[in-house]
Amino acid sequence: MKKENYFIILLLILTSFSSCKKDDLAYGNDFEKSYSAWTDFKKTSNNSYRYTVESSSWTGFSTTTVLTINEGKVVKRSYVAKSIDRSSNQIIIREQWEEEGVTLNTHPNGSVLTTLDEVYQKAKAEWLPQRANAKHYFEAKNGGIISSCGYVEDNCADDCFVGVTITSVEKI
Repeated sequence: MKKENYFIILLLILTSFSSCKKDDLAYGNDFEKSYSAWTDFKKTSNNSYRYTVESSSWTGFSTTTVLTINEGKVVKRSYVAKSIDRSSNQIIIREQWEEEGVTLNTHPNGSVLTTLDEVYQKAKAEWLPQRANAKHYFEAKNGGIISSCGYVEDNCADDCFVGVTITSVEKI
């Protein structure tokens, strides 16, 4: 390869890293470390993994979505929605299903069909850019991979978190 081609490739790489400076992101250094852990995991897993997204409300309603990715493509999604029956204090399953193949993405509820590459893109573009009117959150408890990322706008009372909570990531 010619020197000019190396120079162009290097310039493109440097430009992509400088397009959103760490200082422009809340938790910029933590994000970069986590992204590095993600790229290492992606290589060792052949970009095939399963991860779990959870959400919950102060009302007792909660959801769990498990997304299975094979070689970089979402191939399966399962979902469970639960709530608490206040009279018996028992957990009730409100909805449960599994999709794969031609049924993939046929249910309206659950986490959208998203790879972790897309989660990191969304974190950088939407959830972590500095905002004057919000508190940002970022954790990487899944072996360095994102476990919580998002923000809550100031003066919001209930269920205000905008972002993602990932409770597990595993190779398949």
